[in-house]
Amino acid sequence: MADSYSVNSPRRILSLSKERATVSFSDPDDKVSGFAVSEEHGPKPSEVYGFVGSISTVVTTVIFLGWAYIPEPWLHSIGITYHPSRYWALAVPVYAMVTVVLAMVLYIGLNFMATPPPTSLNTIFDEYSRSPSSVVPSVKEDERPIEPIFDMCISQVNDLMFNSAN
Repeated sequence: MADSYSVNSPRRILSLSKERATVSFSDPDDKVSGFAVSEEHGPKPSEVYGFVGSISTVVTTVIFLGWAYIPEPWLHSIGITYHPSRYWALAVPVYAMVTVVLAMVLYIGLNFMATPPPTSLNTIFDEYSRSPSSVVPSVKEDERPIEPIFDMCISQVNDLMFNSAN
């Protein structure tokens, strides 16, 4: 008996078996490029949403640029007599850009305000700091376990980095 595994999918149950896969054609009219056609296959919803979204974006951009740049007599000649003021064609993008820039400046400013100054000891020690364990197990040197992670004092770091060359 061959080992087989099945994976549940929202669309169908997939079967993964170690046997060689075969493709069979039951009806010659069901062939498309040499493969059997199944009703289960088709575009994924995310693909459809992406396609509709991209087409909608292009159409909206064309309508916006047409409204912003086509002269008003031309719009009247094709029957478009009511449209928003041309002021908004410039004002809305400018307001959007200023809002994004101010949001970025505000975010950076809030981060600077929340950060302690470089001279503060809170940049070195806080409530999550760990001191080295004081209990050293009495085992042989080559069987000693790896010590848990801890925060070293800055004087120990300086001593190890700069005084060990002596």
